[in-house]
Amino acid sequence: MLLVQQIEVFYQHVIQVLKGVSISVAEGQIICLLGANGAGKSTTLKAISGLLVAEDGRITDGAIEFEGRRIDNRLAHDIAGRGVIQVFEGRRVLEHLTVEENLRAGHIGEKSRIPAKMERVFSLFPQLKALKKKEAGWLSGGEQQMLVIGRGLMAEPKLMMLDEPSLGLSPLLVREIFATIERINKENQTSLLLVEQNAARALEIASFAYVMENGRIVMDGPAEKIQDNPDIKEFYLGLGEFGARKSYKDVKHYKRRKRWL
Repeated sequence: MLLVQQIEVFYQHVIQVLKGVSISVAEGQIICLLGANGAGKSTTLKAISGLLVAEDGRITDGAIEFEGRRIDNRLAHDIAGRGVIQVFEGRRVLEHLTVEENLRAGHIGEKSRIPAKMERVFSLFPQLKALKKKEAGWLSGGEQQMLVIGRGLMAEPKLMMLDEPSLGLSPLLVREIFATIERINKENQTSLLLVEQNAARALEIASFAYVMENGRIVMDGPAEKIQDNPDIKEFYLGLGEFGARKSYKDVKHYKRRKRWL
């Protein structure tokens, strides 16, 4: 479905952020992209969705294909119209619009289908139905995260890209969000590319994972294999050699093993 081939990305013509990144997402898969802050994960999503231009960024090499057609030279609205939707980090709701108006803003297609699509969102997030006339800026963090995911679903994506959906949420809400992500994948047959700092939860629901560092993919494989890797356990899951959770002092002095290179 999605094929990213050896892309390089520069900002302002001089700052190279991505260095030969290649990933793929097959139809119906949940793929997770792991990495520390600044590794290039969000830039990868923006390159796919055509939003680099808004930040004076551009793809200088490589190619991106979706359903067999090149999209790396397409505008963002065209890519969205093909079924690739990105949900940004940071719960970017339209604060002065109501929940219902936010959902309408995400709709692509015939207006007659808006009510049915909105009901589908409300079936996934019943809390939003009771709040549909409330201004989005007054929602809790968890409710806002539900809203931005729901707004993305209004476009009926074939591929939904989620950037840090659990960021800043309580453990209870994190479980709820991840359960909903799985439900979207299974019930809607929507493919998902998930960028997530909560590596343990992401690897539980993903079928395949990529690990990114300094603009490069340094490791990839089935999620179970990545989950069992000692480097991943130590750095991303905070677990030592024998499964005990390491202290912050241990983790902060972590150095990547040479075999990653």
